[in-house]
Amino acid sequence: MANDGNDDLGAAKAEAEQLTTRILELRDAYYERDTVLVSDQEYDGMMHRLEELERLFPELQSQDSPTQTVGGRAQTTLFAPVEHAERMLSLDNVFSIAEFEAWAAKVERDSGRTVDYLCELKIDGLAINLRYQNGMLVSAATRGDGVVGEDVTENIRFIPAIPKRLAGSGHPPLVEVRGEVFFPVAEFEALNAAQLDMGEKVFANARNAASGSLRQKAEGKNAAQLALMRARLGRLHMLVHGIGAWANPPVDSQSKTYELLKEWGLPTSTHYRVVDSAAKASEFIEYYGEHRDSVEHEIDGIVIKVDELALHDELGATSRAPRWAIAYKYPPEQVNTKLLDIVVSIGRTGRATPFAVMEKVRVAGSEVRQATLHNQEVVKAKGVLIGDTVVLRKAGDVIPEVLGPVVELRDGSEREFVMPENCPVCGTRLAPAKEGDIDLRCPNSEFCPAQVQGRVEHIGSRGALDIEALGEVAAAALTRPLYPSEPPLPTEAGLFGLTMAELFPVQVVVRDSETGLAKLTESGAEKTDTPFRRRRQKKDGAYEPEAAEFAGDADFVPSKNAIELLANLSAARVKPLWRILVALNIRHVGPVAARALATHFGSLDAIRGATRDDLAAVDGVGGIIADAVLAWFEVPWHREIVERWERDGVQFSTPGHPGPGAAAEAGGVLAGLTIVATGSLEGFTREGAQEAIIAAGGKAASSVSKNTDFVAAGPGAGSKLAKAEALGLRILDADGFRLLLEGGPDAVRQQDDDAGGQDEDDAV
Repeated sequence: MANDGNDDLGAAKAEAEQLTTRILELRDAYYERDTVLVSDQEYDGMMHRLEELERLFPELQSQDSPTQTVGGRAQTTLFAPVEHAERMLSLDNVFSIAEFEAWAAKVERDSGRTVDYLCELKIDGLAINLRYQNGMLVSAATRGDGVVGEDVTENIRFIPAIPKRLAGSGHPPLVEVRGEVFFPVAEFEALNAAQLDMGEKVFANARNAASGSLRQKAEGKNAAQLALMRARLGRLHMLVHGIGAWANPPVDSQSKTYELLKEWGLPTSTHYRVVDSAAKASEFIEYYGEHRDSVEHEIDGIVIKVDELALHDELGATSRAPRWAIAYKYPPEQVNTKLLDIVVSIGRTGRATPFAVMEKVRVAGSEVRQATLHNQEVVKAKGVLIGDTVVLRKAGDVIPEVLGPVVELRDGSEREFVMPENCPVCGTRLAPAKEGDIDLRCPNSEFCPAQVQGRVEHIGSRGALDIEALGEVAAAALTRPLYPSEPPLPTEAGLFGLTMAELFPVQVVVRDSETGLAKLTESGAEKTDTPFRRRRQKKDGAYEPEAAEFAGDADFVPSKNAIELLANLSAARVKPLWRILVALNIRHVGPVAARALATHFGSLDAIRGATRDDLAAVDGVGGIIADAVLAWFEVPWHREIVERWERDGVQFSTPGHPGPGAAAEAGGVLAGLTIVATGSLEGFTREGAQEAIIAAGGKAASSVSKNTDFVAAGPGAGSKLAKAEALGLRILDADGFRLLLEGGPDAVRQQDDDAGGQDEDDAV
């Protein structure tokens, strides 16, 4: 019996690790590269199976399990971070009436009575959290990772529907209002018409347009660009769909909350209904499934909530989603189109992915030309032939998916797809990564141009080194140029040693980011670009300085992109250690794990010298990531990247860090002290504040407790500030925080003494 149990545990552990690895890959693709690889149903199926395994074998549930975390991440590079006063959760999904009714039955069983449900449309937009203090709008933040979002307050003020001051009276000291920002269908069409009139690129769909319009920075824009930005913001709308932090609301139901919010001047939907049974909720779902086109904005489903607020507390939530609400996702829209070809794309991890290339067709609000077919077995299972008319849908109204062929329309000219034996980019023979794998990979990880391009593009991404000039075209130019024959970057090892002389002559074929296919000009020729040089122009009657030193042709000068790229690379050499770790492309090491490793160890040498147990014990890391870190350093060409980057000036340590986990024992003005930094502290990024604490010898904690010595709090500080006040901790603003970093606690005490004790204005 014991052996059987061990066998079961071993099999479950292997399956759980495989599921965790795949889910982390999918999350990384979605949140870091804006790439969706599977449908909602397939992703949810993996999550449900992992949850089941962890329920059967609790010892498998670790701190880094996807079941314990929300999939999103805080994006704080462009905007200041704002900590939500109450966490913003996700919603669990169902895809059939039977699944919804099973959820409702469990709700009624757990609550012990019949339940009223509020049914509302699931808006296809961008989630926003509005914070009002005494009726005044003080901040607006994106959802982020559910705990911390991006401060978009200044942009939100240009949306006409959002009140800066609430109407009426009796407003609470603090209330968070959650809603969705979106373009109504008519406004989106008008926006694209205006884009065409100006000769600008049109937006593919309303959701991307809303996100892109709201997440713009005013800095660096001229008057005309600012006017255009504000005009776009003025077309946006918002509808409220819930509340966050609100102490003792004077209402007892979700529907009454909406009525009160409407009285306060907040925009609420007219398309919701309270029903007294799951059967009537199902009727609501079915009605809008047939009348989606009648709504003024795009929807991708229905949200059903328990109406009674007291039951929200009683039913509770998982680590990711409330148990009192569910999202019903509609079956996606389907269209027919022609399958022109199936091409194989090589990603940055070497996976060979067949892509369907189709006649462009509009489906679920956007134009689609290609869709992933995952692997050769999926192509066979779908039964599609090149030349077929195929049925295309957007799974979850997001992911283009080929369902299968319309066999009746075949005329005999169709041909079967044959998976290539060799990598279409570098010619290396494709093979599975390990025995039993269906996916084929190019094993030439070090030198395959497609893989190098993917890794270089990742290095420049927002989640890594955030190098704006190192985007898709620049990465392709550096790794897969049309000219010269030898690319400036055979591997990413030479990135920080690039010179203008290497950049200047480069010409590149512009390719699609997913399929690798060349983009075409109107005449049908391959589209090319010279991203690092431009033709010299006259200014005030004289030519710009010549550039013969680069190319022997004084008609050209370095482009703005080339100048910025080299400047950005120079600045990136001393970026925080966690960003450098993300840039190394270590499997599973995204910003969260990288911050944890950098904060604990302080240097790449210390990380490299740590044991598996040392790595896995770090909060936010765990065994899977520990194994990935150790495996990465076993590869010789990985170590060469580190050596060359270090030789070219990349800083692989946090200045002043005392060593692995020893901040409290080290010297420095904050030695032995625990500091929490929260909110938007002027002059500091979120990670910058944490690194400043560590550099001064202190411990940068993520949560407030009675063991916390100081809390530095700025605008947007939420529950941590409230807890600090309740515990009577010393709270500092940005100036006080700087004083603490420079002179330690004695300097703060001296300031308090000079001021006759802590003045109310010193606290946030």
